[in-house]
Amino acid sequence: MRVFDETQRFTQWWLQLINLSLLGLIIFGCYNWYMLKKDISNVAADDTIGQVIFIALISFTVCILYISKLETTINERGIFYRFFPLHRNTKHLSWNDLKNCRTRKYKPLKEYGGWGYRFGFNNGKALNVKGNQGIQLELSTGKKLLLGTQSLEEAQIVINQYFKNDKRV
Repeated sequence: MRVFDETQRFTQWWLQLINLSLLGLIIFGCYNWYMLKKDISNVAADDTIGQVIFIALISFTVCILYISKLETTINERGIFYRFFPLHRNTKHLSWNDLKNCRTRKYKPLKEYGGWGYRFGFNNGKALNVKGNQGIQLELSTGKKLLLGTQSLEEAQIVINQYFKNDKRV
């Protein structure tokens, strides 16, 4: 029994740079408020509520990027996926739920408007973290879903073992 199992995270260098910049902004704000007793933008040095909101929003954004992950498993029962933290539980698509299943290269910006939890105009939904490779699923209902992958060939080998396109209507 063959299994494809992959976990992806947002590890791009430019996202890490944005996160470091946001953390630097928190440090800059705290230094100005507490050490220099200066206001920054619309948040005054004595505005505790504004400071808490400022720090909480930036911290939340940084945390979301660090804890976000796309988990994909393909086995004899079907395809399991979860885009944490948006999906608390793993989603399951059995092989019988699928009309078509294949791996492909795609254009994230053109087809889906980027990476993350995305919706394309004619392409359905995409859950992707990075790169331009994915597992294209077409459900029996006609809905489309693309799951990003960094291991295109390995995924296709397991798909070929369990999903037979010639048996599908």
